[in-house]
Amino acid sequence: MRDLIAERLASLPPLEELLTADDLEKQNEAARQSLKPAAVLLLVVNHAEPTVVFTQRTPHLSAHAGQIALPGGSCDADDCTPERTALREAQEELGIPPERVQLLGRLPEYRTTTGFAVTPVVGWAEPPIAYLPDPHEVAEVFEVPLAFLLDEKNHRYESAFYRGRMRHYWAMPYGERFIWGATAGMLVTFHRLMTGSRSPARPIPQPSTMPASARPKRA
Repeated sequence: MRDLIAERLASLPPLEELLTADDLEKQNEAARQSLKPAAVLLLVVNHAEPTVVFTQRTPHLSAHAGQIALPGGSCDADDCTPERTALREAQEELGIPPERVQLLGRLPEYRTTTGFAVTPVVGWAEPPIAYLPDPHEVAEVFEVPLAFLLDEKNHRYESAFYRGRMRHYWAMPYGERFIWGATAGMLVTFHRLMTGSRSPARPIPQPSTMPASARPKRA
């Protein structure tokens, strides 16, 4: 699996083959504002059934409070590459030593409506990993089977009315956890890269299944 992921990341297809028309429009719309560079670590842990590491953000944070995310954050002045940002943030948030992570490549940059240009960095780690989550930023750390995330049946394209307009977003409900938004969008891109599936032109949005606990706070 590790070699297959690295191989697919080394030969990324055109973005139009990985994103839907709706997603491309949202990416272009987000790019009209000033974007702050950021990076996240999509870390695959090589269990008998490989998993991906997620965090549940603490509820008091000013951005994305209480939401599920990949470890990561904004680029610091000392970060020379997205890889360095992703590894630094994973160490600060979860206590993962950078030397434990084998970097496999990058997914395409993901631009968010909240003002970030996020580079998803894909890494590989051998178990066991002893997590030491930062209590200020991380309420919980957990893993989700990679097979679940790569199964298109678990991907939902939903719509919800928020801040005066109808919003469309990707979601991957996993038990009582609700993975959605930019995190789910990056995972959908990863799925398409790994499976070779082409994106539909415009998927039909489904009614929202977002629980109240996962809804973004109003500014």
